[in-house]
Amino acid sequence: MEQELKIDDINDLIQRRIEELNELQKMKITPYQYSFDVNAFSSDIKNDFEKFEGKNVKIAGRIMALRRMGKASFAHIQDIKGRIQFYLKQDEIGEENYKIFKLSDIGDIVGVCGKVFKTKTGEISVHSDSYTLLAKSIRPIPIAKEVVDENGNKTIFDQFVDKELRYRQRYVDLIVNPEIKDIFIKRSKIITELRSFLNSKNYLEAETPVLQPIYGGAAARPFVTHHNTLDMTLYLRIADELYLKRLIVGGFDGVYEISKDFRNEGIDRTHNPEFTMLELYVAYRDYFWMMELVEEMINNICIKVFGTTEFEIEGKKINFKAPWQRISMTDEIQKITGLDVLKANENEIIKILKSKNVELTGKENKGKLIDLLFEATIQPNLIQPTFIIDYPLEISPLAKKHRKKEGLVERFEGFVMGREICNAFSELNDPIDQRSRFEEQKKLGDEGDEEAHQIDDDFVRALEYGMPPTAGLGLGIDRFVMLLTNQPSIRDVIFFPQMRNL
Repeated sequence: MEQELKIDDINDLIQRRIEELNELQKMKITPYQYSFDVNAFSSDIKNDFEKFEGKNVKIAGRIMALRRMGKASFAHIQDIKGRIQFYLKQDEIGEENYKIFKLSDIGDIVGVCGKVFKTKTGEISVHSDSYTLLAKSIRPIPIAKEVVDENGNKTIFDQFVDKELRYRQRYVDLIVNPEIKDIFIKRSKIITELRSFLNSKNYLEAETPVLQPIYGGAAARPFVTHHNTLDMTLYLRIADELYLKRLIVGGFDGVYEISKDFRNEGIDRTHNPEFTMLELYVAYRDYFWMMELVEEMINNICIKVFGTTEFEIEGKKINFKAPWQRISMTDEIQKITGLDVLKANENEIIKILKSKNVELTGKENKGKLIDLLFEATIQPNLIQPTFIIDYPLEISPLAKKHRKKEGLVERFEGFVMGREICNAFSELNDPIDQRSRFEEQKKLGDEGDEEAHQIDDDFVRALEYGMPPTAGLGLGIDRFVMLLTNQPSIRDVIFFPQMRNL
């Protein structure tokens, strides 16, 4: 059973804290200090007690528990590394300092100086000889409290568990559910190791425009804005691809960007309108080489950040160790359905899709129908890391035609737990073919496909100067972090996910 404070209760608590704030100001106490010289952290003290025992330390953090006992009191503060108790007595810190402490509340940020010791019960603590209020908390934080009745039944009060509220008020979530900090610390380390790995290969980290006059590099709807001075429509980028490949044309052999991209599409457990992508392009390579690089890169990150390539994700044991399984999309569809989709007509594919209750708009080309059939019959079963290779030409306008298989391109996507985490091509570098593909996409756009690729004349012009054979990769960092930290939603690995207005 869970009970929440009512709005009137919260307003009363806020009013009481404002009164305490006024009392502090009457005492000429500054309730919002400028700095505090921290020199120790909770877990360091507790993990290396022998080193710290009897030593003076300066710790700071947020009060998370209070136990006042007349002229002596205990409290717990929470810093970036955990929690630790401190003890203080009025006759040791002085009457005024002790009054400041008595005007403190759970949620206040304080600084404590004193010696490290163990209490009679064996709890490592700091015996305070000075106490400083650093920031007064006006709004009470929802600290969970347990009450056990005579029958042993537990009632939890003020528990901050509502998912949507946690996303909206991430600052509160981080305070009262400090274990989620570890998810974001690991996210940061994953990106750091990703960057370190690519830098070790001597690839150049580049920055490309967020505001673009022509959006491209993916099949997605863009966000639209307007530049007043230039009096022109601009788009938030949906991908970095076309600008990074311009740099390959310009003579760089390897470029990458870790960036925010934006797509004006639905929100669900694996999609957020603003997301983080790695895009990488390496000259003189193809998609076979890129598969091996992805395996090496992900193995490196797993070992460096987690110390293992084996993970438990949603109750399943997943191993990212190379080599990953490689499966032809069309061959696997034929194996599962009995239909050779390259030879089949559209009606034959549609018949199977309808038997799988797949909704169709009636505007899908053959390549899209094949992709939908893959999503319905194969993708959900791709649990272990797997490369699906060789995609239909119609849905891959930036990929090179397959060197052996008519109607396909040299493209792969990496899947884990039925989710796509990366997409890669042998990049199309034939400017005549590229313009023809863009024109086909324009026809789709004219017929109502809002995700069709635009014609980018400048990109075609760049290809006309000559782009070497190139392998390209896009890796969805948010989804990758979801997997490695075993989180059910993309919102759990983004500090401030997009939310609907209340």
